[in-house]
Amino acid sequence: MVMAISDNMKSKAQAPQSFLAQWHEDVHCVFGRDPAAHSVWEILLTYSGVHAVLMHRVSHRLWKANWKLAARILSAFAKMFTSVEIHPGATIGRRLFIDHALGVVIGETTEIGDDVTLYHGVTLGGTTWNKEKRHPTLGNNVLVGSGAKILGAITLGNNVRVGANSVVIKDVPPCCTVVGIPGRIIQSKGTQIQNRHGIDLDHHLIPDPVGKAIACLMERIDELEAKQTESPKVMIEENCDNCEAESVCTPKKESPVKLAVRL
Repeated sequence: MVMAISDNMKSKAQAPQSFLAQWHEDVHCVFGRDPAAHSVWEILLTYSGVHAVLMHRVSHRLWKANWKLAARILSAFAKMFTSVEIHPGATIGRRLFIDHALGVVIGETTEIGDDVTLYHGVTLGGTTWNKEKRHPTLGNNVLVGSGAKILGAITLGNNVRVGANSVVIKDVPPCCTVVGIPGRIIQSKGTQIQNRHGIDLDHHLIPDPVGKAIACLMERIDELEAKQTESPKVMIEENCDNCEAESVCTPKKESPVKLAVRL
């Protein structure tokens, strides 16, 4: 009896979601990720990102039914009115939210998981002209900051955050933060999601890798300069009586430029 119930629950969980149920989730997921949303009618009438996703649901079904031309025409129509270009062949999971939705491009072989958030200017593009898997795969709960480019047949694991204007060209393991050009993994958050609803919008809370690198370099320079100033002192103390080249072993005064940098 227990096995029969569990099998029934699994079959329900794996059953394909109805078209209207997809639309319902696409609209209502906005409330959890945009505090500016006040009503369903406001979302339906003013959110171009939602419009793009809703129209993609239709064009994707046409594409899978082998109505290729009709699917491309509908996606071109959606691009004209939403400034979001989603190829009808792209596979998009549940509750995708494209915030502000300006200049977003999603390629044909892109695969997007559930509860993904994209900001304006995001590109999920390819790096080859071959007819193969050439666009990225995004896991669940992925957040991509504005202007980021994710290129190639790479995979971003679950709960990954991509910083604004980053260019990601390599696989990213789950629960990591990526920033920079090219994208570098700078923070591993662990398996626990900060937000209890499963959506982590704190993509601004990231370290500064450039500032950290400069600080490390400055610290290393200070250590080297300290060793350099200590070495002549030792030579002077040990060999001062027999030294015939005082101008060489005597430490020179620091230049004004070095003093300014040190300050």
